[in-house]
Amino acid sequence: ELTGHIRLENVSVWAADQERWALRHINLDIPAGTSIGIVGPTGAGKSMLISLLGRIYDPDEGRVLVDSHDLRTLKLSTLRRTVVYVPQESLLFSMPLRNNIALGISYVPDRRIYRAMEQARLSNDLSQLPHGLDSYVGERGTTLSGGQKQRAAIARALVRDPKVLLLDDALASVDTQTAAEILRELRQTSKQCTRIIVSQRLAAVQDADQIIVLDHGRIVERGTHASLLGQDGFYADMYRREVQQAGEEAAHATR
Repeated sequence: ELTGHIRLENVSVWAADQERWALRHINLDIPAGTSIGIVGPTGAGKSMLISLLGRIYDPDEGRVLVDSHDLRTLKLSTLRRTVVYVPQESLLFSMPLRNNIALGISYVPDRRIYRAMEQARLSNDLSQLPHGLDSYVGERGTTLSGGQKQRAAIARALVRDPKVLLLDDALASVDTQTAAEILRELRQTSKQCTRIIVSQRLAAVQDADQIIVLDHGRIVERGTHASLLGQDGFYADMYRREVQQAGEEAAHATR
């Protein structure tokens, strides 16, 4: 039984199509049950880093370890049971919502599905659906909004009780307040789960136990939200821009 302690040892990934290093000399220690936020500009290597943890890619140099096991040596069934990856665009299928959430699991009691939906803040939306859990979701989730699709994908991940949860900009279509509630809920109810959050919005990572800032495939800053603001570097600059933008949007909304 794996606990979800993750370590990256001098990891590098070569992007052959772009003839450059997508990630270079990444060293990271993520203790089991903690959370880490990964931020940085577009093309910095955030999605590549989280993809390594789900073994969607293997590194060209270095090792990715979970509980001291190189991911490449783990049985795929063990890995899939331990690590659950939620991309920004999750596939939903033309079947009832309950089947979409319990996808690939032979039996899940309704109370567990409801619990996962509660954690993903999707349970409130059930009243809007004609047949609740038995409502059909159109091909690729056409009957749901972008935010509902993302929350359904998170509920699908949580129903599996993963040891490691990878959220790759998986809250991008969810409003800021609901996203904050989901992350708070995960912090309180999934204490045994290691949570790795890639986000364009810094608000989604500011309560993480540690935050790393990537730029051009390298870690340029690391720390907590408070310590990174104190460094007054890349992260602090991104944060100021985000706060300013939120203020402008709020002012525009009240006009």
